Amino acid sequence: MKSYLAQAALAAALTSCRVETPNTIAQDAAADTLADGPAAAEAAADGAAGCSATTSAGLMACVSRTALEQDVTLIAKPRAPGDKHHAEVRELCATRLAELGYTVERHNYATGINIVGVRAGSSPARVFVSAHYDHVENCAGADDNASGLAGTLEAARILAKGQYERTIAIGCWDEEEPGLIGSQAYAERAKANGEPIEVAYVFEMIGFASSAENSQRLPSGLSIVFPDQSAQITNNGSRGDFIAFIADENAKAAATALEQSASSIGLKNVSLSLTTPQTGSSVFRDLRRSDHASFWASGYSGIQITDTAEFRNKNYHCIGGADTVDTLDFDFMTRVVRTVIGAAATSLRMK
Repeated sequence: MKSYLAQAALAAALTSCRVETPNTIAQDAAADTLADGPAAAEAAADGAAGCSATTSAGLMACVSRTALEQDVTLIAKPRAPGDKHHAEVRELCATRLAELGYTVERHNYATGINIVGVRAGSSPARVFVSAHYDHVENCAGADDNASGLAGTLEAARILAKGQYERTIAIGCWDEEEPGLIGSQAYAERAKANGEPIEVAYVFEMIGFASSAENSQRLPSGLSIVFPDQSAQITNNGSRGDFIAFIADENAKAAATALEQSASSIGLKNVSLSLTTPQTGSSVFRDLRRSDHASFWASGYSGIQITDTAEFRNKNYHCIGGADTVDTLDFDFMTRVVRTVIGAAATSLRMK
């Protein structure tokens, strides 16, 4: 996850911005090391009141805080591409998705490997839930992006319970940190092959929150381009207790579903929407610095779900401290994952 708002070019964008994401796999020893813990939480995970596979609200209730915390703990170790743990986390994704009944592809591209799991619906149109699994060197990356990957794996587990018109796709993207390399390789291939993708929900840092006043900073210029959202934040005492949605205008239905799901469980949210020309403009380059932008660039709709990175979390990339599990808010994270599952189920069109 990179800094997400360019300071220099915001004023120039003022007039145009408006408000509103089969291969069989060979398992290796690394997969066996990581696969056991979260699976053991399955029985307890479905004990939440209201858990059901027949409605989006019922699916939201199935999310397990315990499973999320276990997965973040497994993932949150240094895992730059080439590290042993980078390969282990990749195998965790592949193994878990296979166990859940997804058809798993290892998407090998020039410099890395994406893991993509698919459960076909009656329509081939895909609804992605995804996150990147790599991180920078010498940093545990609990928030960035163990939180997002754990959310993706929990969404995969819960969404596998339902029946839908559209096809579920789960993505674990490689090499986000060097420049969205893995998701770009996938999205470009999808476009070339005519793959129908309805929307891509992208988890990017979802575990850090604070109710302290002035715990949320705003990038320079945000109040000019997004005055309503800026006022929403400042009127709340500049508290970092919300989740942000960054969408393109063609993802309006999905963004609305996110907002409604969040509101239904009392999760504060701030939503930004870019027009199609803005999604490809260098003026907005800092709103494109996660894997949702790879889908935008290939003509698909995408939404980033983020806790706003360094504008809230001083431990981003371990710059201001260690990005470790003990710094995260798992109640907040659980509500974020519930929100995305509810929205994704709506996008999938439950039967």
